[in-house]
Amino acid sequence: MNTIKIKFPDGNTKEYEKGISPAKIAGEISERLLKEAVVAKVNGKIVDLNTSLHKDSDLAILTFDNPEGRHTYWHSTSHLMAHAVKSIYPEARFGVGPAIESGFYYDIEINTQLTEADLVVIEKRMLEIAGEDKPFEREELSKIEAVKLYTKIGDQFKLEILDELDDKTEIISIYKEGEFTDLCTGPHLPSAGRIKNVKLLTVSGSYWRGDEKNKRLQRIYGISFPKKKMLDEYLIMLEEAKKRDHRKLGKQLDLFSIHEEAGSGLIYWHPKGSRIRNEVETFWRAAHLKNGYELLYSPHVGKSWLWETSGHLYNFKENMYSPMQIDEQDYYVKPMNCPFHIMIYKNSLRSYRDLPFRWAELGTVYRYEKSGVLHGLLRVRGFTQDDAHIFCTTEQMESEIIEVIKFSLYMWKSFGFESLKYYIATRPEKAGGDDSMWEKATDSLKTALEKQNLPYEIDEGGGAFYGPKIDIKVKDALGREWQMSTIQFDFILPERFNMTYIGEDGKEHRPFMVHRALLGSLERFMGVMIEHYGGAFPIWLAPVQVAVIPVSQNHFDYAKKVADYFNAQDIRAELDQRNEKVGFKIRDWETNKVPYMLIIGEKEENSGNLSVRKHKEGDLGAFSNEDFLAILKKEIADKH
Repeated sequence: MNTIKIKFPDGNTKEYEKGISPAKIAGEISERLLKEAVVAKVNGKIVDLNTSLHKDSDLAILTFDNPEGRHTYWHSTSHLMAHAVKSIYPEARFGVGPAIESGFYYDIEINTQLTEADLVVIEKRMLEIAGEDKPFEREELSKIEAVKLYTKIGDQFKLEILDELDDKTEIISIYKEGEFTDLCTGPHLPSAGRIKNVKLLTVSGSYWRGDEKNKRLQRIYGISFPKKKMLDEYLIMLEEAKKRDHRKLGKQLDLFSIHEEAGSGLIYWHPKGSRIRNEVETFWRAAHLKNGYELLYSPHVGKSWLWETSGHLYNFKENMYSPMQIDEQDYYVKPMNCPFHIMIYKNSLRSYRDLPFRWAELGTVYRYEKSGVLHGLLRVRGFTQDDAHIFCTTEQMESEIIEVIKFSLYMWKSFGFESLKYYIATRPEKAGGDDSMWEKATDSLKTALEKQNLPYEIDEGGGAFYGPKIDIKVKDALGREWQMSTIQFDFILPERFNMTYIGEDGKEHRPFMVHRALLGSLERFMGVMIEHYGGAFPIWLAPVQVAVIPVSQNHFDYAKKVADYFNAQDIRAELDQRNEKVGFKIRDWETNKVPYMLIIGEKEENSGNLSVRKHKEGDLGAFSNEDFLAILKKEIADKH
């Protein structure tokens, strides 16, 4: 037969001549689709638009609006940037240049220390090369041919990558674009001319493969869009993001600090940051108790057999700290809480009547992250997990997942995040457990989301080796998405730890185990929340809810009585004792984003009323202590 059947995402099927490309199909559908098409998905695999199709296939034409389309667009721009760098700095050698969540980067070794002025020159050269509109051409090589090519080029980084590839199981491919060749799995845009709006953002130091023991490189970050308006909007958002950077605000608002001399990636919470964290933890505990969870506390270290049994020493060792010798045995600080919760489960004989168990812990764990990836509160080495484990029967799986989803919605909305996106991560190539268990678990995740009328996307092969999961991304005030919540099935640990319960039939059965983190880690959550609010927290979370400001030292004693009154009513009030002008104090408290200021002068002292100012709104007028307290209490209770 000289024809093949192509099935489209809408379910329609059409016959085409064998060997046709997705690009040609896109052109037959519409000129606009061909113009906007970035890449194709054929039978679940992302391929170049010029790929020849020789058998019946499911086909989706992807544009920049699709996440996988954006990934291809940015990856192609990274390739273009490397071409520009090579043309300016012929001695350049290249590490890796992936697309990332927002844009791309490339790790480069050159003899020149790059500056922002150099980025402008590289950016200009990129657009010149793009203007030549040379195609991205894929070529597959044997390992011997690829090694010969990069030996001639003299790129030791690519040779190291090739050394780890097995050409019997892995396809080795290069992409040529004009005079530049890059080792790359692809796919890429049809041609470089599709890249029109580029901005190189920063250059920073990096280590080859993120290991400080390896050669130091320079990493160029950039972004690109098919339309100028999209780039302009992104750059405006980026400027706002700089103002909201949690590291900058953390220092300005005196919330936390990191001391490299005392240990990288370890967070020191200051009094004001601790007040916010305490409010988060108090709310978290109360919400969990109300939702049928019991609270646990577990040790920080455990014997090596615990981590051998769990599989962490095999699958996760590079992220664990070195062992310590205690009583001539190896102990490890915990990278996760789950084995300890399992030990509590195994402490007694369990019955089906006991299940489900919902056990939660704010458990501090320690993981070794390479120094190159540490980033304020967002990537640390010691953090407190918003952790819980659910042990249940097969019949309880679906209802438990539904309740966790409802709970996650409640938690995020309580903290002011309204927009959530759901992803179901399915079985990877290397996975434990039998097919039926994976199918049941994956179906229960899908059904749970569907019953809540929550749309989701499939992350093919994105599950862990021990089970499928739901990932929840939240969108902040700037429209940025953050991966936060995870609901994860586990088929492996119940087996490895021989967990059982006695069923209604009197026989032993294996429970299902669900790992569940709603906020993720408190450190990362706090970092995201600082940036979401720009440091101007809602009053229930604000470290200082009310600043009491005497107009002069003559009114200090009365102002102290006002502060004491509100503190006695569980309002976090702070008396400004500085001998400064009242205008300076007001401006300073505005900078520190306190929700309310109470100005105390002669009029207020004589009348017994308060002159109230609100952050960003200014003067609200006069209130009695009792009336203003009622306003505060309601606002706090409503979590505005």
